[in-house]
Formats: sequence, structure tokens, C-alpha cells
Amino acid sequence: MSKTEKQIIGRLGEDLAADILLKDGYTITAKNVHMGKNEIDIICEDKDFIVFVEVKTRSCLYPESGDFGTPAYAVDYDKRRNTVKAARDYLYSHPSEKQPRIDVIEVYLQASSEPTLTPKPIKLNHIRNAFDARGRRTH
Repeated sequence: MSKTEKQIIGRLGEDLAADILLKDGYTITAKNVHMGKNEIDIICEDKDFIVFVEVKTRSCLYPESGDFGTPAYAVDYDKRRNTVKAARDYLYSHPSEKQPRIDVIEVYLQASSEPTLTPKPIKLNHIRNAFDARGRRTH
């Protein structure tokens, strides 16, 4: 898969994740926020939390098979640490009274043998409070 295809699939996953967040009552504050060399896919809020969301998208036929691990498993320690740093930097420049939280949304897309077809979502999994401020998984 070329970088462009990965970017298209990644962007599709982020759009689907934003849609589910909106349906769940969150307000999207920002998308694709760069803090230095780190990026936050989605920043959103509800009445209690400011949420920093990492979206991981996989195109597969059978998400339950776990051939390559779940999308959340791809959020390794370095990615978690960089996300925490980006969230801290964001809060430093955009103070909030709300409690910060870091979530991961897994997006599974139906694999297609037709490269011209847009993959269809078959499963989304919202993992709230996926890891703590030290980058340790909580689930």
C-alpha cells in the first residue's frame, strides 16, 4: 500500500471517528493538531472532559482474527509518550478547566480488491482513557 493510500485510509478513519464522537455528544475542537513534531488526530470535549483522540484505522476482511493485532495495539509506547507530550503542550497553550483524557478509536474497514472503491467501515471501537499521563495502557 502506497503512502498516499495509507493517508487516504487514515483520513477516512479520522472522519469516521469524528462522526461517532459527534453522535456521542462530543464537540470537535480541532483535528490534526501539530504540537512540534507530534500530532493529535482529534481534540474534542464533552461537559466534563477535554479528550485527545488517537485514531488507528485498519483495512481488513476479518477484524476478529487479529492477524496483525488490533489497531490500538499499534499505539506503541513511543506513540503514547508523544501523544501525552502533545496533549500537555496543547493544554499549556490552550488552558482548560476540564479534565484531560486520552482515548483511542479503532476503525476497521472492509478490505476491497477494487482499489477504486472507498472502503466501508465494519467496526468502530472507542477506548476511553486508553492510557495515562505516563503513557501506560489502562486497558
